[in-house]
Amino acid sequence: MLLIECPWCGPRAETEFSCGGEADIARPLDTEKLTDEEWGDYLFMRRNPRGVHREQWLHAQGCRRWFKAQRDTVSYEIQGYETFERPLLTMDGNEGKTA
Repeated sequence: MLLIECPWCGPRAETEFSCGGEADIARPLDTEKLTDEEWGDYLFMRRNPRGVHREQWLHAQGCRRWFKAQRDTVSYEIQGYETFERPLLTMDGNEGKTA
């Protein structure tokens, strides 16, 4: 089981969380001018890389807050967390150090 560290509640089992998918996807500004194919690409197409990936997570069974995690999809190692208020924090506990 994956141990995920909620930035507010601390380490918890992955069963308490819901993955919201790839992070940092920008919504198109003028959606009225998009073709059906372009709109479908925005809604459904994701990179799904092998290696380091940024994801959104919801602590659904806890504080119900969203945060971002940087995770290696090969080893499942979570390399750091980011809230929507502060930048990515590395796992070594040095809050001033960003990844």
